[in-house]
Amino acid sequence: MIRQAKGRTPRRPPPKKPSSNQKDPVGVYCRVRPLGAEDGECCIEVISGSTIQLHAPEGFRTNRNGEFRETQYSFKKVFGVSVSQMELFEHVAKPLVDDLIHGKNGLLFTYGVTGSGKTFTMTGSPGQGGLLPRSLDMIFSSIGPYQAKRYVFRTDEKNGLEIQNEVDALLERQRRENNLPAPKTTSRQKLDPDIADMIKPEEAYKADGVDEDSSYSVFVSYIEIYNNYIYDLLEETQEDAIKPKPPQSKILREDQNHNMYVSGCMEVEVKSSEEAFQVFWKGQKRRKVANTCLNRESSRSHSVFIIKLAQAPLDADGDNVLQDKNQVVVSQLCLVDLAGSERTGRTGAEGTRIREAGNINQSLLNLRICIEILRENQMCGTNRMVPYRDSKVTHLFKNYFDGEGKVKMVVCVNPKADDYEETLLVMRFAEMTQEVEVARPVDRPICGFTPGRRHRNQAFKEELSRKLERGGPSDRDMASLINNLVHDIPPLPSCELTDPHDDITLPRMIEALQNRYKIRLQMIDEYNKAANMMKSMLQEVDSDRIAKSNFTQEQNDKLVEKDRIIQSNKMEIERLEKITKTQEQKIDILQKTTKLYEEDKRSLQQELETREQRLQKELSDKRRLEQRMHGVVTDTQHKWEKECDRRVNAKQLEMQNKLWVKDEKLKQLKAIVTESKTPGRPEPPPRQTQPRRPIREERIPAKRSASPSPIPTATPVRPLHRRSRSAGGEKWVDHKPSSSMDLGTVLQPVIPNAIQVSAPTEKTLSKCDRYVLTHQEVASDGEIKTKLIKGDVMKTRGGGQAVQFTDIETLKQEITPVPSRKRKSSEEKRANGDQSDGAWTDVETRCSVAAEMRAGSHMGPGYEHRGITKRRKP
Repeated sequence: MIRQAKGRTPRRPPPKKPSSNQKDPVGVYCRVRPLGAEDGECCIEVISGSTIQLHAPEGFRTNRNGEFRETQYSFKKVFGVSVSQMELFEHVAKPLVDDLIHGKNGLLFTYGVTGSGKTFTMTGSPGQGGLLPRSLDMIFSSIGPYQAKRYVFRTDEKNGLEIQNEVDALLERQRRENNLPAPKTTSRQKLDPDIADMIKPEEAYKADGVDEDSSYSVFVSYIEIYNNYIYDLLEETQEDAIKPKPPQSKILREDQNHNMYVSGCMEVEVKSSEEAFQVFWKGQKRRKVANTCLNRESSRSHSVFIIKLAQAPLDADGDNVLQDKNQVVVSQLCLVDLAGSERTGRTGAEGTRIREAGNINQSLLNLRICIEILRENQMCGTNRMVPYRDSKVTHLFKNYFDGEGKVKMVVCVNPKADDYEETLLVMRFAEMTQEVEVARPVDRPICGFTPGRRHRNQAFKEELSRKLERGGPSDRDMASLINNLVHDIPPLPSCELTDPHDDITLPRMIEALQNRYKIRLQMIDEYNKAANMMKSMLQEVDSDRIAKSNFTQEQNDKLVEKDRIIQSNKMEIERLEKITKTQEQKIDILQKTTKLYEEDKRSLQQELETREQRLQKELSDKRRLEQRMHGVVTDTQHKWEKECDRRVNAKQLEMQNKLWVKDEKLKQLKAIVTESKTPGRPEPPPRQTQPRRPIREERIPAKRSASPSPIPTATPVRPLHRRSRSAGGEKWVDHKPSSSMDLGTVLQPVIPNAIQVSAPTEKTLSKCDRYVLTHQEVASDGEIKTKLIKGDVMKTRGGGQAVQFTDIETLKQEITPVPSRKRKSSEEKRANGDQSDGAWTDVETRCSVAAEMRAGSHMGPGYEHRGITKRRKP
């Protein structure tokens, strides 16, 4: 199955317009602004009434490498610095206002560099009104007596107008006056001083050929195009001082006649030039302006003031507006004040000003592109699409360039040297615009009613009112009527009788009298008919008057009833407003109270959170302090337990040594006593070659304490261990892995002021200065060898801890075979004759290796002390 291609919606063909082969070029005028007092050099010279010449200023010639020439530009008319506003209006805007009154559209816009006088040309100043106030004054001076009553013409929100009858217009006027009163015509004395006396009375213009048989109404609207968005300057918004709402942008739409208009734009019906200019000035105050380096009040948007004139013919009686929408002719005149092109480098714009300048220059560039493509299509016969939609300015006025009305442009230039380069671009654009031709609009169709209806209706009303006031026709009118009737009667023939037998004169007289009698009878009949007709007319008028009076009475009764309803509604509204004000005051009080409570609640919550944080911090500090104190207590407890054990062991060892010494002395004394009592034992001869060995009683107990004899098994005492050199004043990390075994020998170092860990951590290392690792391994002889790997704890740049190993000490336990400690009897001594010390004691061989570590010593663990076994005598 082949799927059909989705086709595009066909474009609706535009309505066929009456063909007009006649075309008019765009009228371009040039106005030169006077040179300021602070400006020095002038670069523009007016040569004639239609030509100006540009001179390059000093310095520009060198910047362009000597490529310099004077350029001339021609316009339809050039206005010098001394031209008046009235003369400018007479040549530029007056023909457009004439076309507006005769049902034709017009577009007039000012173009130029910023600060060149565009706004002054369009608006003017007090006493020197510009093009806009003079156009309004001419419109209302021309159609003032022929204006329709307010709300007879009504907009339909689709760029069209509707017609209401007099009754509906009256009701709408009453409704608007009660609810939203329309702006009343203000006198010149009550106007804003900024716009008072814009036009002098002797400078007013009046259009010729105004159709007196039509009724007119004027609607005005004022918009601005800012940053390529359209805003309504006359839109009434409810201002909120607390949170103001930004204005809403409008969109462009196309009506049924394919004319572009601003959707939702407010159109105000005005009845005088003062009222219209007051509306314009109200919107002018809302226009976007800013202070730049080139202009104190620079326009930051394109403003468009639209004057819409609605006219409809009167009915056949010339009394009321013809109720036919197709007979309504709507024409409009657009007065555009374009924002000036500028360079951000010269204006010193920043932030928002840069964005505004970029949008202004972009819209003016789009206007130039559209004009250039139109010129190319007309001169070269091409059919390129004109990009009207690229900018709101060109999109809004595309109908004018397509032949919907005349287009005129006033180019404003500033002769100072600083604007020379930008003025060149303006002149080139103006020269190109003059070559574009716009189709001449066709005249509106002529209504088929008899001309002069309004004048005859007014004359009839005046005559009827005059007769009704006097009660009927006057004697002078009756005399004139009788004279007319007498002149209609034929004259009598001659009555002279010259002969008694004259048979001609008398029959002729008789015939004439008979004719006069017939005429008299006819006149009487006509008079009776006229009287009867007059009576019937009077009766009809009387009945109409009675009916109208009755209708008027009914309407008055209705109005009275409406007034009563309105009064009651007003009273109800006042009562509700009072209640509303009271409720608003209560709401304000409650809001303030709520705000105070919320602030108190917020402050209390903050205080509570602060206290909770403080409490949590104190609890954490307390737990940390408890852990620290617990660790300190545990360390102190372990330390003192070890110290007590060490002292108890030392004391026990000391007491055991003393007991042993005493026991040895007793044994030696006993042996001496026993040997002395044995009979027949000769005394050994004295040895002269060898020194005498001191007896046991002369031996120093202190030397014996260094290598004591084994403790009897009956009272086992823990051998005293000596501290190694690691027990210094620093704090140590005693790293003993879980695999290390407690051998219970003197080779097991005990380091005071040390933290014992099975696995060192960064927190433990940060508290100590020295490090020792206890490493145990099996030696080649099968014994356990203990290595003490020592190092210094250093801080790193990253905030951590590092260990640098400096020394390794080895502790090894060696077992030396020791003969049994037995004393020989005196008989064996005498028999063998061996009197060596090894035969009767082995004290020197009891301990071959020992570790010395005294209490209070500054030496670290692992100080090795080896005892040397004495050799036996031969």
